[in-house]
Amino acid sequence: MNFKKSMITVTSLMVALTVVLSGCGSNNSGASSSSDKGSNPSANAKKEDSKSLVIYSNSVSDGRGDWLKEKAAAQGYKLEFVEAGGGDIANRLIAEKNNPVADVVFGLSTVDYEGFKTQGLLEKFKPAWSDEITAGLNDKDDYYHSLVKQAIVLIYNSKLYNEDTAPKDWTELWKKSEFQNKYDSPSAFGGATIRAVLAGILVRYQDPNGEYGISKEGWDEIRSYLKNGYHAAQGEDFYANLASGKSPLGPMWSSGIATREEKYGVKAGIVKPSIGVPFVVEQVAIVKGSKNLEAAKQFVNWFGSADVQGEWSKKFTTMPANEKALATAAKEIKDLDASLKPQNIDWAFVAKNMNKWVEKIQLQLLP
Repeated sequence: MNFKKSMITVTSLMVALTVVLSGCGSNNSGASSSSDKGSNPSANAKKEDSKSLVIYSNSVSDGRGDWLKEKAAAQGYKLEFVEAGGGDIANRLIAEKNNPVADVVFGLSTVDYEGFKTQGLLEKFKPAWSDEITAGLNDKDDYYHSLVKQAIVLIYNSKLYNEDTAPKDWTELWKKSEFQNKYDSPSAFGGATIRAVLAGILVRYQDPNGEYGISKEGWDEIRSYLKNGYHAAQGEDFYANLASGKSPLGPMWSSGIATREEKYGVKAGIVKPSIGVPFVVEQVAIVKGSKNLEAAKQFVNWFGSADVQGEWSKKFTTMPANEKALATAAKEIKDLDASLKPQNIDWAFVAKNMNKWVEKIQLQLLP
């Protein structure tokens, strides 16, 4: 019980649907001031300082940050990144609410931004490209807007299953005996992928009179999901197990499939439930109290544009939320996007309840 409680303490610090935590970036510098009292800067220096921005993100690894710095510099921006996981970024923004350091935050997920919005951490702003975003992804009140779509899908080893023999929905995993003990069942709940899976299941059983907004039937379904799957030992890799057939079914984020197919030599089939699949959407927003508000607005207008997001997609194989950018993306990305139906999920409801759901699961429902 002590172990479970300690796990809850950790997970409660994390806002749902963040991707696996990155190491916290070592960056103590804030936004540069627009003047230097100790010298007489040139007009060009002042202009450069006025376009200096501090950016918080969990999405600048694998060369993304370096690429973005270089491209932004050509536009006159000087970017300083603070890189961390979604939970760490959320905690930092909350702690800095009365004296913000960041100008812009991007990456993370809709659930995080719903939390930031509720706590008054974001500046209201409608970018020039907002109408180019797939309907339903932006915040309707214009506090955050969408950059990248990440589908959270149930995949299978295509050497062992095909469209006819694979499950048609998540619920078949634990309800049909042929899939029991064949799918990866989670034991940790801090990552964005598994939290999106939980959301996709639980929102089907919303009940205003139920515990944390979920009916008893919904909690029974989660209990069965956790009980009847394969529980990997510490250190086991899900994709290695999928390739070997040890657990040939389980969750994966869409942009992570291609590299793993190449690494493990197995083609993944994707389950496409009629209800749709959860999408974790990376957003961008301006931090309320930014010391460089106008530059932050200009940067967001530039970064989220179809041209820049189209380049970002080509370089990092992302699925753009900007439909003009998506039109220029690689064929396999466009084909995947066209083939997946987004599940209708009330992310504000999820954001309000996710930490309580995880706490209940860890204390009461884990086998």
